[in-house]
Amino acid sequence: MEIAPFQTEQFFARYEFNTPWQLCNSDCETVSVAELLDLAGVPLGRLGRQRLSYSESRGATELREAIASGYRTVQPDEAVVLGAPVEGIYLLARALIEPGDEVVVLTPAYDALVNLFEHVAGTDRVRRWRLRPSGGTWTLDLDELRSLLTPATRLLVVNFPHNPTGYLPTPDWQRQLVALTEEFGLTLFADEMYFGLVHSGTPPIPSMADAHGSAVVLSGLSKTHGLPGLRCGWLVARDPDLRARLMNWKYYTSICAPVLTEYLAVAALKARDTLTRRNLERIERNLAVADAFFARWPDRFEWRRPVAGSTALVGFDVPSVAALSERLAREEGVLIQSAAMLGSDDRHMRIGLGRDGFAEALGRFEDWLQRQ
Repeated sequence: MEIAPFQTEQFFARYEFNTPWQLCNSDCETVSVAELLDLAGVPLGRLGRQRLSYSESRGATELREAIASGYRTVQPDEAVVLGAPVEGIYLLARALIEPGDEVVVLTPAYDALVNLFEHVAGTDRVRRWRLRPSGGTWTLDLDELRSLLTPATRLLVVNFPHNPTGYLPTPDWQRQLVALTEEFGLTLFADEMYFGLVHSGTPPIPSMADAHGSAVVLSGLSKTHGLPGLRCGWLVARDPDLRARLMNWKYYTSICAPVLTEYLAVAALKARDTLTRRNLERIERNLAVADAFFARWPDRFEWRRPVAGSTALVGFDVPSVAALSERLAREEGVLIQSAAMLGSDDRHMRIGLGRDGFAEALGRFEDWLQRQ
């Protein structure tokens, strides 16, 4: 059975490692193994003594304890460590969705949050709940969500802080969403890969794992912590029967996480406050650069400043961002990404604010704009 092309990953496979000035990365600046272990207070020599055996399929006890400590109400046994974060989306789709079930997905979104559920449930069984522009910000309408629900709706998929818009709901709005899912008996699946990246002046919200007792939460170390090379992610699932089904599917996919990933992930969670703070400071610096840039080009761009996360969705007055992206990569070495591959349109682009090279890449992009 075919699955839709994974456009975002195909795009980065083509350009990420050969285009020097990149404006569309969703992750934050990474660190070396030595620096990570130093931040965690772990001697580098211990890494070399790790035996390359199988690890526990649910995840090492020490790692699950470290994961649970990042939530208010989660117990270590309620965490399932993944072979890679995206695996969690697939496991949930397979473990939860039955023939005839419908899914509502918040969009625009990372391809896998739509395509994997369409693959399992069927393209006609997945409905899109859209973030919409409103002045200088983005909004979500709970009444619109209600209109998408049917007696067959089994699952609601959300992503906060939101990739690509940088939207974050208020605590009161989050409570209303939780109440609505409980009213309709929905399972709420929350992608929280950017959790903790809350910008200055934005009220934070709790994890859905703490706000909603039956929510399933996906999180990991790729975005907030800037460690995508670890490929470390986890699911939080309170329902023991669902966890058992998730684990049965996991035996058919990764079986267990790599032991070196788990060792370094424990270190990363010891240093999580430092890693998060440094990446937030980097995002705030890059936001100031972006604010100044878009103020200079008000007729070319629609800038809705994100309030959380490391990405923003920007309107761009060109016929096709995708066509321009290919030209810029080839001729200028500058990489921009069309939002069409994320379920938006080809007159928006996603920008990433978490890398050290953002200001230089934006300067190269502006130089090209001035020459047009």
